[in-house]
Amino acid sequence: MSVNILFAIIVTSLATYSSRFFGVLTSEKIDENSKIYRWFNCLAYSTLAALISRVLIFPNGMLEETSYFMRLIVIFFSILIFYITKKNLVYPTIFSAIILSILKNYIG
Repeated sequence: MSVNILFAIIVTSLATYSSRFFGVLTSEKIDENSKIYRWFNCLAYSTLAALISRVLIFPNGMLEETSYFMRLIVIFFSILIFYITKKNLVYPTIFSAIILSILKNYIG
């Protein structure tokens, strides 16, 4: 493995896990009903909505080869799975890739 790749893995791991560590340390003092907490929550959801919209309207890479209709079907089923699994984000993420590959291979 190249030294640069190893260095990149170490630096990104430190950045990721140090922020999580400090988050755990400070999480006891956060009031979930505070205005700033709700604002960050809204910001996170709006960012997610913007990213989903961007993927739907202006896809990149392999998604450019799929039709709008296929992308809408995948998003519809992902949202459905999200609510069926009690707002778990893991299942819709996994199933969206599966659904898109099935649609692409058999329909498109």
